[in-house]
This record gives sequence, structure tokens and C-alpha cells, in this order.
Amino acid sequence: MLMRFLALGLTLSIPVAGQSEVAQTDPNADFAPAFPEQTRAAALPTTPAQTAEFATGLENPWGIAALPDGTFLVTERPGRLRLVSATGDVGPVINGLPAVEARQQGGLLDVAISPDFATDRRVFWTYADRSWRRVATAAATGILSPDGTRMTDVDVIFTQSRRIRGSWVHFGSRIVPDGAGHVYITTGDRGMSGDPDLLMDPGEDLGKVIRLRIDGSEPADNPFVGTDDAGDVWTLGHRNVQGAALDAEGTLWIVEHGPVGGDELNRLESGANYGWPVVSYGIDYGGEPVGTGIASDPAFVEPVYYWDPAIAPAGMAFYAGALFPWEGDLLIGSLNPGGLVRLRLDDGRVVGQELVLPDIGRVRDVEVLSDGSVLLLIDAPDGAILRVTPG
Repeated sequence: MLMRFLALGLTLSIPVAGQSEVAQTDPNADFAPAFPEQTRAAALPTTPAQTAEFATGLENPWGIAALPDGTFLVTERPGRLRLVSATGDVGPVINGLPAVEARQQGGLLDVAISPDFATDRRVFWTYADRSWRRVATAAATGILSPDGTRMTDVDVIFTQSRRIRGSWVHFGSRIVPDGAGHVYITTGDRGMSGDPDLLMDPGEDLGKVIRLRIDGSEPADNPFVGTDDAGDVWTLGHRNVQGAALDAEGTLWIVEHGPVGGDELNRLESGANYGWPVVSYGIDYGGEPVGTGIASDPAFVEPVYYWDPAIAPAGMAFYAGALFPWEGDLLIGSLNPGGLVRLRLDDGRVVGQELVLPDIGRVRDVEVLSDGSVLLLIDAPDGAILRVTPG
């Protein structure tokens, strides 16, 4: 997101404890926030933190899921799913997954496990699927074999109904089981921001968050059940949702990429519309306005928080553990300029922000471990998993 600004030498600064606001460059868009806590939060005290390599030899890792035995499932965007041992040894490719379209932003994307994995060994993943030269975001589920070498009983539970030809961007995509028999699947607009009628249509599954039962059927309490082709939609008006996590109350929060500025943190409400591409707190890449040229409208739900300049948000997790003084804080990977962004929430509003380890590269996903340490996926051709502990 910030590539054109980085080329001009503009970057976010490392925070200093006690300053009133996280240091950053001027915003790209001249919009006033809808409420004081919506952007440029006060700087939190800097947390001493250090990293150590946990695993190496991964090509563009995208998603990670911790298994009950201390091992991890990790996706590589070119199309490989691997087991990583509790000591960081990277295993061979797990067989049995459907073919993926690994091009530009497409490929094998997120991975998650069933809350009952210890007994059912069920795994979920998302990927870019190609058929007849057209590509869509898809999600599948399967059973990991006891020896961890093969996925069996594979079932594709979701594929975007409108496949796009000639575009390999904005796939989303995270998949989050809710522990109550459902999964949320986040999507992107697939580069179709010039067609707001298409993206605002609940019957189209571009730029939506999807909610399904684990077998791919539509829950009866979804907000648009009974509307043609819209029974799987939970929320709409999204650009490119690459991070999602449930809070302690079971509510889904997401982060999504804006254009130039306007990255958003949203707390999802059933049936709500978050406004893309009609409104945005960012501007287009050529400097032109987005949509109507305004940042907000009563017809749409305001983001809880937005960034301008952007951070290119990726995977996220709520922190729970004793190693860091971060209980309940939201940890978000940044792809550009990189590092880990920590947000402190109070009554649903952001009250503080810290840029943790800003020089470690593109953080694609975040996994909080039971001992309180944090694993970060570094998205690079020679990617790695880093373990974060107190400095």
C-alpha cells in the first residue's frame, strides 16, 4: 500500500514512550475522523521485545494454525501446506489439497483448524481457484491424516460465484471457525472497485464476509437468508479483508486494506454495510477521490479505526498471555512498512497504538501461543517464522 510513498522516502516512525501520538507522516487524504479515537491514537509505552528465528525455508508463508500437540500448519502462497514441528523443523508438503492459482496475490492463503481438532482433525483453508481462465476466492475443508502427510475427505465449501478474468488481486482471505459450527470467510473486491452497484449487491459475494456452516450450507440466522443468492453473506462493503479474529465475546473483528490511506479496523455487525467503494478514508492511487469523494455516510457503518498513511494490514490476533502486558490488545501484522502493530481497546474504541519491531519485514500472520510468546510469519521468497518474546 505504501510502496509509492516509500519510494519518496516517507515512512512511519518508531514510537517513543510518552509522546502524545505515534509519529507518522502527514495523511494523504484531508478527512476529519468521525470521532476522536478513530485515527492517530496516542502512543503506548514502548514494549521491549526481541525475535528469534523459529523456522526458515518457507516461500511466502501466508497462514499459520497451532495444533494441540505443539506443531503448526503453515501455508505457502505458491500452493504448499506443511507441518512445522514444535522445534521449528519444516516438514514435507501435505498432499491432497485442490489445485491453486498461484499468481500475484493469489495462491494458497489462510489455514485454520476445528475447535475440536484433537478429536476430529478437521482443517479449513482458503485459496485462489481457477476455472475456465477465471479466478475466484475459494474455501475448503478436509481431515488431516494421523501421520500428517495427507488431507482426506476434502470438500470445497465456498467459491465466489462471480469469477474474474485478468485480475489476480484482492482475494482476501481469512477463514475463522467460531466454535459454534460456523466459519467466517473474508473476501476482497477482486479489483472491481469501479462497479459499486456490483459490490453493494448482497447477491454478489465480492467484497463480502461470508458465514457458513462447516459443511458449506447457509445458516438460517444469516441476515440475508431469503434474498436471492445472498444467504451466505454476513457483511458487505469491504475492499480486501486480510485479517480477522474473534474477541473474547465471540464477535468477529477484521482489518482491511484501503487504497492510499484508509486501511480499516472494523467490528462486524450482522447485515452491516461498511461502505466500500462508495466511501473511504483514503484516496485512489492517482490522487483522485474514491467513490463519492466523502469518507462517511449515515448509510454505512463507521470503521472503529483507520490508518492514513496505510499500514497494509494482514493477519491479526487478540493477545492472551502472561509474557507481555498486552492482555486483550489487538496485534496486527503490517506488510508495508512492516512490523507488528499493537492496539489497546477500551469499550470498543482504540485508545493507544504501538509499532512493535518495525524493522522485521512483511508480517503476514500473527499467532499467539499458550505460553504468551507470539509467532510472526514473514512474507518473503525466503520467508520465516519468528518467535517474539520480551526483550
